[in-house]
Amino acid sequence: MNQTMLRIRNVATLELVPDRVTRQVLAVAAFAVATALAAYIRVPMPFTPVPVTLQTAVVILAGALMGPRLGAASQLAYLGMGIAGLPVFAAGLGLPALLGPTGGYLLAFPAAAFVAGMLCRPGAGRGTTEAVRLVAGLAAASLLILVSGAAWLAVYTGDLAAAMALGIVPFLVGDGIKVSLAALIAWRGRRRTLGLL
Repeated sequence: MNQTMLRIRNVATLELVPDRVTRQVLAVAAFAVATALAAYIRVPMPFTPVPVTLQTAVVILAGALMGPRLGAASQLAYLGMGIAGLPVFAAGLGLPALLGPTGGYLLAFPAAAFVAGMLCRPGAGRGTTEAVRLVAGLAAASLLILVSGAAWLAVYTGDLAAAMALGIVPFLVGDGIKVSLAALIAWRGRRRTLGLL
C-alpha cells in the first residue's frame, strides 16, 4: 500500500524519474533536441542570409525553465551535436555552419540561455514584479543572440551598418513574439521545473 501511494505521489508531482541527476541529464538532452528541431521550422527571407527560426524561443526557454547552468549546458550539447556533423543547424552541417553568416547567433545560444536563467530566477531582482522581470530577462537573452549574430555578420560581410540592418532589424518583431510565447510558458512552468531539477 505504501509503494502504491508513493507512485501516485510521484506521478502527481511529475517526479517520474526519481534520481535528480538523471532528470537533469534528460532535461538537457530534451532541450538540445528541441533546439535542433526548432532549426527546421524556418522561414528564409530574400534580403538577409539569416532565416527566421523558432530556436530563439527554445534557447531562452531552456534558461528560464532549467536555470542558467542547465540551460547553457543544453545549448552546448546542441552545438556539440552540430559540430559532430549531425544535421541540426538551419544553415548547414558542422563547422562550416558555425563559420557562416549565422554562426554568431548559434555561438550565442549557451550565453543567452545562461542569461535567461540568471535574470528569470523566481525571486531575483528588486522593486519589479515577477512577470515584468521574467519578460525583461527573456528579452535581454533574445537581444544578446541578435547582437552576437549581427556582430559576427559584420565580421563576415565587413559592413557593420548592413549587418545591423540584415541581422537585427528584421527580427525584432518576431523575437518579441517569441519572447512573449516563452514568457507565457515559463510563467506557468518554471517554479515546478526548477524545483524538480
